[in-house]
Amino acid sequence: MPNRIVKRTATLADGRELIYYDDADTRLGPERRIDTRCLEPRPPTAVMRQDVLTGEWISIAAARQSRVVLPPADRDPLAPQTPDNPSEIPDLYDVAVFENRSPSFGPALPGDGTGQGAAPGGLTDITDLGFGRERVAVGRCEVVCFSPEHEGSFGDLTPSRARTVIEAWADRTAVLSALPGVEQVFVFENRGKAIGVTLPHPHGQIYAYPYVTPRTTRVLESAQRLGPDMFQRILDTERAGDRVVLAGEYWTAFVPFAARWPIEVHLLPHRHIPDLAAANEVERDELVTLYLRLLRGIDALYEDPTPYIAAWHQAPVHTGRDTVRLHLQLTSIRRGVDKIKYLAGSEAAMGAFVADIVPEDAAARIRAAVATG
Repeated sequence: MPNRIVKRTATLADGRELIYYDDADTRLGPERRIDTRCLEPRPPTAVMRQDVLTGEWISIAAARQSRVVLPPADRDPLAPQTPDNPSEIPDLYDVAVFENRSPSFGPALPGDGTGQGAAPGGLTDITDLGFGRERVAVGRCEVVCFSPEHEGSFGDLTPSRARTVIEAWADRTAVLSALPGVEQVFVFENRGKAIGVTLPHPHGQIYAYPYVTPRTTRVLESAQRLGPDMFQRILDTERAGDRVVLAGEYWTAFVPFAARWPIEVHLLPHRHIPDLAAANEVERDELVTLYLRLLRGIDALYEDPTPYIAAWHQAPVHTGRDTVRLHLQLTSIRRGVDKIKYLAGSEAAMGAFVADIVPEDAAARIRAAVATG
């Protein structure tokens, strides 16, 4: 943790972990109020069942049905608490991270004595295939609040605040990767009602999975066939082509050769980094500038904000760390001013994407928008 960004830990009324990250130029003092709410006990950890057709695991987290959906500003559950708003965060903050009250994974961990059923027995157990296989969905889900403001997204942040968020992502990646039973850590931000966002508060999430996700499994299979330098070859090819939209000394953003989505940009570091925790200080500093420029450029494509998913793909915790390179996959379903790409028959049922926009044309538009955004 850089000495200019301060980390402070606390506990919510029901025992969940809360972590404050104070900006380098914070105006907040060191003290934080404690959470004095009277809360219901946490719901039991979800279970996950294996789809025998694909081998994939499906978390069945029924507690998520009770989530708050688009509350008014005075009932924002991610804002600092007030006498009229018993929100999740007891006091003022710059950046705050806390355990999700209704998570898809966790709070149970292997061997923690909760007695909630059979936890996964490592990667061998997870990759086995059979009928009726069920495991406890161990792991952790966290909410990352970028700001105490009621509305906004990462692209609205100041450089100082964006740097604090990146530090929080890196720190939580390291901490969650060390938890028992965690096989992969995923940092992401959903933005916009069209994506399904239920809270307009500027925030993202972190999932610590008890398995290696299906997409990363496919990436590992490709690297096994093409070689451990696959990501470097991708980067070298893209940097030599015409789909680059933004480049710095340590990172390059480009529209991929086989982009699935109307808007899709990948951002890769120039050296091999398995996850955010492995990025050094200068790489994190440059990431602030480039990422803010990219997001603001995406918003400049249209007169109103662009819905998107910002997905930080990181290497698994225990496998493929010399092969899978950290990369951002920024995607949007927006294919025009008033047009949305819906995942219908071919995409949703068969996983066979049909792209609506030529990647080179998309890159030219995004590049121009980034230059003026």
